[in-house]
Amino acid sequence: MTLDPKDIARTVQTDDWKLRYYEAGSGHPVVLLHGSGPGATGWSNFAGNIEALAEHFHVYAVDMPGWGESDPATVDRLDHVEAAIQFLDALGIDRAAFVGNSMGGQTSLRLATEHPDRISHLITMGPPVGRTPTLFGPGGGPSEGLKVLIEAYRDASPENMRRLVEIMVYDKARFATPELCQARSDAALARPDHLRNYVDGLPKGAPLPKWVKPELLPTIQVPTLLIHGRDDRVVSFETSLYLLANIPDSRLVLLNRCGHWAMIEHADEFNRLVVDFVANN
Repeated sequence: MTLDPKDIARTVQTDDWKLRYYEAGSGHPVVLLHGSGPGATGWSNFAGNIEALAEHFHVYAVDMPGWGESDPATVDRLDHVEAAIQFLDALGIDRAAFVGNSMGGQTSLRLATEHPDRISHLITMGPPVGRTPTLFGPGGGPSEGLKVLIEAYRDASPENMRRLVEIMVYDKARFATPELCQARSDAALARPDHLRNYVDGLPKGAPLPKWVKPELLPTIQVPTLLIHGRDDRVVSFETSLYLLANIPDSRLVLLNRCGHWAMIEHADEFNRLVVDFVANN
C-alpha cells in the first residue's frame, strides 16, 4: 500500500455537517461507508481497499457524522442517509455506487429505497436490517458482537479493543495485533464527544434511529451485491439471505473463514468482486 491517509484526506462543509473524507482515483464515483465501531473511520475500515478501487473508480471514503474527524452528532441528528445526500450535493456528484459495511450497509439500503436516483450500485457487507425475525440471531437482545462493541464505547481501552477486534474477525492471530488494538483505542479516545454521544443515544436508538423499511426492499432496482462472512458474530449471514430474497437484482457472496469485516479479512477478493461488479453491471 502506497497511499498515505494524510495525502488523500479532505474536508467538506455540507448544509449541516463538516465531514472528513478520503479521496483517490478518477472515473465513476464509489462512496465507501464505514461501520459503527468506536474509532471507526473511512480510512480505518477501508485502508486495504481504497488504493485498489481507485485504479478503476473515483473513491470517497467518508467519516460519517459522529465518527472520525467529522462533526459530532447526538442521536436526534443521526440520519446518515441525509448526510450522504448532502455529501453528494456538496461535491457535485449526481449518482454513485455505495459500498457499506454494517451500519454503512444499512445506510446504503435506506438510500437505495429513499433516493433511488442517487445510487448506481449497491454493495453491502454484513448490514443489519432492523427488527425482522431471525432464525439464528439472539432472541434476548443484541448479538455477542454488538454487546462487545457497546462495552468498547463505554471503555475504549486497548484491552476492550482487543476483544472487539477478536469478535469482528475470524482470524484473530492475524488481525487482533497489539498495534491495531492500541491504534483503535487511541482513535476512539481522541474523540470523547463521539463516545459520549453514542452511549447517551443508545436508549433512543443510536446508532440507527432510522431503518430501511423491509416492505420497500423489493423496490430496489439497482444492481446489488451482498457480501457476508459465514462466521460473522455481529450480524448473522441470514440477514443477507433475507436481502437476497427481497431485492430483485441481487446476488450473494458468502465467504468462509470470514467475520464481520469482509473488506479487511479478505481484502484482495473483496476488491476484485467490487471492481468487477461495478465495471460490468
